[in-house]
Amino acid sequence: MTAVNGSARPKVSEQGPSTSSGHLAGSGHVEGSGHQGSAAHVEGSAPRNGLAGVPLSLEPLNRKDFTSDQEVRWCPGCGDYAVLAAFQGFMPELGIAKENTVIVSGIGCSSRFPYYVDSFGMHSIHGRATAIATGVATAREDVAVFVITGDGDALSIGGNHLIHVLRRNVNVTILLFNNRIYGLTKGQYSPTSEIGKVTKSTPMGSLDNPFNPVSLALGAEATFVARTIDSDRKHLTEVLRQAAAHRGTSFVEIYQNCPIFNDDAFVAVKDPSTSADAIIPLKHGEPIRFGTDGHLGVVRDPRTGEFMVVEVDEVGVDALAVHDAHVADPSFAFGLSRITDSGVLHRAPIGIFRDVDAPAYDDLAREQVRLAQGDGSDDDALQAMVAGSDTWTVS
Repeated sequence: MTAVNGSARPKVSEQGPSTSSGHLAGSGHVEGSGHQGSAAHVEGSAPRNGLAGVPLSLEPLNRKDFTSDQEVRWCPGCGDYAVLAAFQGFMPELGIAKENTVIVSGIGCSSRFPYYVDSFGMHSIHGRATAIATGVATAREDVAVFVITGDGDALSIGGNHLIHVLRRNVNVTILLFNNRIYGLTKGQYSPTSEIGKVTKSTPMGSLDNPFNPVSLALGAEATFVARTIDSDRKHLTEVLRQAAAHRGTSFVEIYQNCPIFNDDAFVAVKDPSTSADAIIPLKHGEPIRFGTDGHLGVVRDPRTGEFMVVEVDEVGVDALAVHDAHVADPSFAFGLSRITDSGVLHRAPIGIFRDVDAPAYDDLAREQVRLAQGDGSDDDALQAMVAGSDTWTVS
């Protein structure tokens, strides 16, 4: 790993994660998250916090502490600025030492992120950020690991690494900036571009069926999956807060506008005149209802399991589906993700689709190492031979 800024110096505490913000509790869950009683939880046990084992800062931090001395270089109006500002404003809430924060990125516009946050990190190679982050998280329980990636970096060349970090449930937080275009290479279609998208690499329109990143993550049975919007600071911050509190892989898709090569790709969910009917808010334990005056809602076909948008007046409030982010089976959340328009975006669910507890890969790996080190008998002779002299006598 490389230090983003030479000013970072160790000043750590061996205490648990911060509780000062009122959101993260040392017991291992986000306050008010409703985890208790979920089918995905081990009965009688509290889930570990995603930041368990990460030292606290010895002094209060603020946004400036997470701001590096590097000039931020994105195009004017890029949604990356809003995400960076939200991230830098949110990190002090966690109370952890910035020296125990690691940000790993791949290749793309968003992957410049580690330069701009005063922490440790790596601007790595194309598509491999999740693989490198897996190594960091497994080797170092005392660091909070964030992955910054984009729709091209994560879903094209990095697609294989992404699905495996999700299925393994490594304790990392993945922020996928989805602008539905290759911005760094100047405007080619990406794995999330809609069919018919005219770009420099598809002058007659894209023929590819696009990925739905949330559906992909849920298909890999990721334990925390959410979607938010770059320009909604309050919602973005709350999703980041809950993602950091989750033990295991947290996957957050961020609708991020590229004003140069794909401007207004998400105008339906951003424009105040259309957002009420375009955003389907997902709130755990509440009926899924939206639209001006709440005239629209989501129901589930009892025969097929398909979710559909309906007029509330036609079906009644009692018929609306109640969102359950903590149900063990991912098919519920997957069904909700399919409401997202695959073409030009007119409507999409926003919020936390799934948040369940399962053993984290890196926790299990470290436990295996401890068991092997403490066992000491079966492998001692072999280890002595391998680490001993250069010549052996076989009798």
